[in-house]
Amino acid sequence: MFDFMMATAPEISAELGHRLRARRLMQGWSQVELAQRAGLSSGTVKNLEAKGQASLASFIQIVVALGLADDLGELFRLKVVSIAAMEKAELAKRRRAPRSTTK
Repeated sequence: MFDFMMATAPEISAELGHRLRARRLMQGWSQVELAQRAGLSSGTVKNLEAKGQASLASFIQIVVALGLADDLGELFRLKVVSIAAMEKAELAKRRRAPRSTTK
C-alpha cells in the first residue's frame, strides 16, 4: 500500500498517475479515447500516467472523464476531532488571510 505520509510530491504525483491509468484500463479505454472524452491531448494523458505530470485543470478533467469526480469530495475536508477544533475550523471559514505588507 502506498504511504502518502512518507512520499515526496513527485512520488505522490506518479502514484496518482498510475492509479488513473489502472482505472482507464479497467474501463477498457485507450489513452486516445480518454483524452477525447476529457477534451485533452493524448500527450497530456500519457504524461500524467507515465510521470504524474499534468496541470491541476487537466488532472480534474481526466478524473471527471473517468467518472471519479465523487472521489474528490473528501479531499482536504476539515476533520473535526474536538469541540475546540470545530470552533477553530468555523472561524477559519469566516476569516480572511492577513494582507501582505510587502510591496
